[in-house]
Amino acid sequence: MTIQWSRFKEVVAQAQNIVLTSHIRPDCDALGSELGMAGLLEQMGKRVRIVNGQVTPPNLEFLDPDKKLLAIDVSITREALADCDLVIILDTSAWIQLGPVGDWIKESGVPRIVVDHHQGEDDLGAELFKDRNAEATGAILTRAAAELGCQLTPEIATPLYAAMATDTGWFRFPSASAECYRTAAALIEAGASPSWIYGQIHEQETVGRIRLRGVVLARVQTELEGRLVHTWIKQEDFTQTGALPSDTEDLINLALSIRGTEFAVIFVEQKTGGVKISFRSRCAINCNEVAGQFKGGGHKAAAGAFQDLPLETVQTTVLDYVRSLLRL
Repeated sequence: MTIQWSRFKEVVAQAQNIVLTSHIRPDCDALGSELGMAGLLEQMGKRVRIVNGQVTPPNLEFLDPDKKLLAIDVSITREALADCDLVIILDTSAWIQLGPVGDWIKESGVPRIVVDHHQGEDDLGAELFKDRNAEATGAILTRAAAELGCQLTPEIATPLYAAMATDTGWFRFPSASAECYRTAAALIEAGASPSWIYGQIHEQETVGRIRLRGVVLARVQTELEGRLVHTWIKQEDFTQTGALPSDTEDLINLALSIRGTEFAVIFVEQKTGGVKISFRSRCAINCNEVAGQFKGGGHKAAAGAFQDLPLETVQTTVLDYVRSLLRL
């Protein structure tokens, strides 16, 4: 899908005080896209604030040396956003994923647009600038820089590279096309350091995360001759291991790495109640369609959902559905 960046520039030209936001439980594509977009908009002469529904996970704070990432009702009040004349929602098209920022957007009635690469969308009352074939929202913004008349600086290239690299599994996923590598090369030429970014994300492990990984692996269950693999995390595991909720990021890929696995699922009990579900596929089953059955979404090979139900109930319902698909 081709994004009409000329129209995007028209919308942005009418605004001066822009708020960027993304989904709760933010990952590198969410935060990296926000920081990259902020840099581009600032080159266009705009005042930009990044306001999310949750604070930045400690392991991703390295992306934000200038402390631009704010959390609503924590580091910035809703009253302080009264002068906002445009909201740009990045890397999600779902109300539920916006958390308390979504509530503020609804209450304020401020104009909004979406820049995203996910398949489905809610009616956000927003103009959509989506490329569902893009490997990451960070990739969309990298390719948009020239269209917007902006320059890729090291400060912009670093978070955008992190966004692309993580959403492609460090260029292991099928989405890592030749164009993807060319886009990554442009970011490296602009000042992004792949080795440094990788080290900050994957070579800064805590004892808590390592212990949590052990718990997740010890619980791995295999079914259907190893084609289905699933595991789970309970709230008490965080206390017992000393891990943080953000330490669950990418643990699902450990299950998918087991030889013979075609579909992997991890269930993570949430502190505020309910269960976050992550799906991974390396077969014909579409994760986005599976997640859609449980009010979630994402991509063909990776997607997620949330169910406000007890862990055991969610496990039973979801696994019964996945088993039925694998048996077809």
